[in-house]
Amino acid sequence: MKKNKIIIGSTMIMIAIGLAACGKSNSASQTSNNGTTKPINWMETADLSTLDPSKVADAVTSNTISNIQQGLLVSGNNGKINYGIAKSYDVSKDGKTYTFHLRDAKWSNGEDVTADDFVYGIQRTVDPKTTSQSSYDMDHIKNYDEVQKGTKPVTDLGVYAPNKHTVVFNLSSPQPYFKYLVTGTDFFPQKKAYVEEKGSKFGSSSDNDIYDGPFTMTGWNGTNDTWNLVKNKYYWNAKNTKIDKVKVSAEKDSNTAFNEYQSGQLDEMMLSSKEQVKHFKNSPEYHQRTNSGVYFIEMNEKKVPAFRNSNIRKAMSMIINRSQFTKDVMGDGSVPAKGIAAQGISYNNGNDFADASYVKDAVTYNKAKAIQYWKKGMKEIGKKSITIDLLYDDTTLGKSVNEFLQNVAFSQLPGLKVTTTTIPMKNRMARQNSGNFDITVAGWETNYPDPISYLQLMTSDSSTNYGKWSNKEYDQLVKAASTTDANNPAKRWNDMVKAEKILMNEQGIIPFYQRSQPQVLKTNIKNVGYSATGAMWYLGDAYVEK
Repeated sequence: MKKNKIIIGSTMIMIAIGLAACGKSNSASQTSNNGTTKPINWMETADLSTLDPSKVADAVTSNTISNIQQGLLVSGNNGKINYGIAKSYDVSKDGKTYTFHLRDAKWSNGEDVTADDFVYGIQRTVDPKTTSQSSYDMDHIKNYDEVQKGTKPVTDLGVYAPNKHTVVFNLSSPQPYFKYLVTGTDFFPQKKAYVEEKGSKFGSSSDNDIYDGPFTMTGWNGTNDTWNLVKNKYYWNAKNTKIDKVKVSAEKDSNTAFNEYQSGQLDEMMLSSKEQVKHFKNSPEYHQRTNSGVYFIEMNEKKVPAFRNSNIRKAMSMIINRSQFTKDVMGDGSVPAKGIAAQGISYNNGNDFADASYVKDAVTYNKAKAIQYWKKGMKEIGKKSITIDLLYDDTTLGKSVNEFLQNVAFSQLPGLKVTTTTIPMKNRMARQNSGNFDITVAGWETNYPDPISYLQLMTSDSSTNYGKWSNKEYDQLVKAASTTDANNPAKRWNDMVKAEKILMNEQGIIPFYQRSQPQVLKTNIKNVGYSATGAMWYLGDAYVEK
């Protein structure tokens, strides 16, 4: 067995925010007379959905859970993956066995974090009864398919604990990016006795969870839009956790957030309009964050028969002027999406995957050609008009997206009437999962720098394929890239390029834009971890400069 160094390439963009203090900051985070620090006031862009690690499906919740729970490995600063509850790990020569060696760690109730907690948490995520949307992250673990189909019990999954401090994974085939996966929330440990005691209440509020990360959580009842991260005295590295408390609020209105940041009620803010970007552009508090998040439009082929027609789908993509949207509406550094996979994430011999798999017509505005496709499609389905409802979040950005698509883009197609519905993200996700929508905007931020993370979203059996587009050849190529061709980099690359081109040529989804996230942060807050892939923010190493 060969010891691995946990160092990753430049495709995983991590930075430590370390800015020189300047002048008098309106920061709410200063040292008080008793030696403790006042809370950092942090902004999130949406509500939490759950604290159950097996059921996390959105970036905001993932960010939060990654600060209150900890897995085997942790995304860290300066382009590294750090050790978490694991203090080391080994990989067999054939790449199919990973052995993690755990340090002494405790839950926030004082009980030990054990290897069995990791095994149970992973088994629970894979168990079909849990209905996890991210269980496919474990698809390389031995017997995954059989467990999912119910032909083998979850206890036969290829993960086990030979002793209290050792977790072993047996993979069905090599998975070069497996080390990235174990940083994700779905690989986090779960205390079986606690989960079973709480039952359906587990993770439903901050009082129905226990924590093994640098912070615990208080103040979240399951529906409110504020919560607190509080230093966890039982955390194995608590002596190096410098922040006592983080007060988090979901700010859905950008003007409210702007005013609160300006008045010092917020120490951090994600900018959401070109006006805000312009205001802060030259400030030392301003940061332009690269992001792996690609946003796309899914058309529900099961609910709306017209969407089963490829010409209708192509027309709806070609009628969108993405450059106009990212420049005039977003104005925050976001760029038009080239496909389902993000630009700048994965390369082969210096060639960006997004360029190699690029299908220009699938993402380029062409009104005349779009109307031709539309008329042809409408004739094929025997309709002169259709009415659809566009579903998205009730945030400032969500409302802007809906307005642009409804009034600027789709209004150009003759006979298409679009209504809009804006609801809280949690409700929108529930409707997507149940198929209760006509057309919706979804997004994906990858946990690891590999195109397969995006491509597997659209396989026929994927729980995140909300629109139910299906193509057998696409499924076969994605499967080959994940299994039989996993040890053949060139062939695997070609599999993925070909799969993306099939998806784009059939317009199985409509790529929209790739997010860049402008942020302002008070200059006395240091060493906040930021990642373009995986959980975005890590506050366990942050501190407030006096």
